[in-house]
Amino acid sequence: MADAAEDSSSSASSSSLSPPTSPPHQHQQQQNQLPAKRRAGRKKFRETRHPVYRGVRARAGGSRWVCEVREPQAQARIWLGTYPTPEMAARAHDVAAIALRGALAADLNFPDSAHTLPRPRTAAPDDIRCAAAQAAELYRPAAHHLIATSSSTAAPPRPLALPPPEPSACFLDEDAIFDMPGLIDDMARGMLLTPPAMGRGLDWGAVDDDVDCTLWMDD
Repeated sequence: MADAAEDSSSSASSSSLSPPTSPPHQHQQQQNQLPAKRRAGRKKFRETRHPVYRGVRARAGGSRWVCEVREPQAQARIWLGTYPTPEMAARAHDVAAIALRGALAADLNFPDSAHTLPRPRTAAPDDIRCAAAQAAELYRPAAHHLIATSSSTAAPPRPLALPPPEPSACFLDEDAIFDMPGLIDDMARGMLLTPPAMGRGLDWGAVDDDVDCTLWMDD
């Protein structure tokens, strides 16, 4: 009797501790009510991609166009840059597509002009980006080329406006006008010359000592 009482008490305690289980169909309904997961970024890509050109989508309200390509058998993408027109971005896409998949297997935007596009040296992302940028520049419109040239070329600095020179005091070179050096030389030479002989005067040696010389003559 004691064993039966213990079994009944243990079963009662275990039943009181175990949580109630929900039916399988109720659990399935809860899973169905959860929202389905969506791949992030695909909606934005569909809204901004170009309707005609492959691998091209708009950026900044449609004023700029970006291009990127997916590497074959890989999830990584190669960024090819931002361009002012969708045509330039499409040319960049064609260069990368030919480098990664070959000219025959690649889906090109301009298959007729594939032979005119530059080829990258290797299939490395940096070489592909360099060749894609070169191809895009070949098809840059003239208006955008002028804008890019004017923005990249810095304006030459304007010369400083110097004040006009002040009039200097008038300088009179008297030496040059009156030939003062020559005049001084002439004066010096004149001082070295022997003075001219005086006219013949009274010979005091021929006059007698007793000659009376008077200053006044008598009438």
